[in-house]
Amino acid sequence: MIKGEFCSSFKLRSEDEIEAKYTKVCRLEPIKKRGYWKPGQSGNPAGRKPGTGEVAAIRAAIAERVPELLAALMTKALEGDVSAARLLLERSVAPLRGAEQTIELQLPNDGTLTAKATAVLNAAAAGYLAPGQAGQLIAALGTLAKISEVDQLTARITALEATHAKP
Repeated sequence: MIKGEFCSSFKLRSEDEIEAKYTKVCRLEPIKKRGYWKPGQSGNPAGRKPGTGEVAAIRAAIAERVPELLAALMTKALEGDVSAARLLLERSVAPLRGAEQTIELQLPNDGTLTAKATAVLNAAAAGYLAPGQAGQLIAALGTLAKISEVDQLTARITALEATHAKP
């Protein structure tokens, strides 16, 4: 509140009373914000050390008994417990991924990119090429088409600049 403004809750008669009540109730200086840290400053620089909480204690207790837990889990899996077997397999054996075989594909050397894409589609339709491989090859041909366009545009711009260059 700025000096000269009146607090709405007071109805005073003399200027001395106003000044006395005003300085007591309404602060003349703005309130400073407290509790804000400077950027990059920690609120508790000597705080709790990592690894000293309850979770760390539980993990340490489990870590001491891992061989026993694995042996019990293995026993249950061998007795026919499917969930125990699944847990063991999921955590110990990497998941199998489909491996695509490489094949030699004859693409026309002098043909257009359209002819090459047609050859890829024909190979996929005949069963020589997996659909995923065909998609990747056609995407690569599309990228090659963009690169070819950039090369052609660069050559055309260079030719135009050479013919219209000012001496």
